[in-house]
Amino acid sequence: MNTFSNAFRAEVARMARKEIKPELQGMRKAITSHRSEIAALKREVKALTSQLKASRRQVKVADEPKAKAAIEEAGAKKARQVQFNALALGEKRAALGITQKEMALLLGASSLSVYKWESGRVHPRAAQLERIAQVLKFGKRKALALLNPQ
Repeated sequence: MNTFSNAFRAEVARMARKEIKPELQGMRKAITSHRSEIAALKREVKALTSQLKASRRQVKVADEPKAKAAIEEAGAKKARQVQFNALALGEKRAALGITQKEMALLLGASSLSVYKWESGRVHPRAAQLERIAQVLKFGKRKALALLNPQ
């Protein structure tokens, strides 16, 4: 019986392989074509990525002078908008009735800086120019309120 069962199993396996062989060949062909399509798509994506990087570099190089000009123009506009006048700063401090030390507190600077600005020896930086312009717009009440918070 053992020999018969072994022979029967072998025959069933052979028949199963014979039946499955055409289906497997079709699947193998499909797999091969899919793999080649995937490889072609990968090559295409790589080429497009390199083109994109190259075009970005060209745009960056082309826009760089424009960007620098825009930044310089914006800086020039800000500089034109806020004009520093040493006499106006001194007169405003006197009008507010505060000391140079108190003015320095309002401006967020040292009293020595305020002295040099008022005397005209030193010109304040752009960041300080904006703060000075704000303080020059203050009234006496607002300035005193900021100096004496309660």
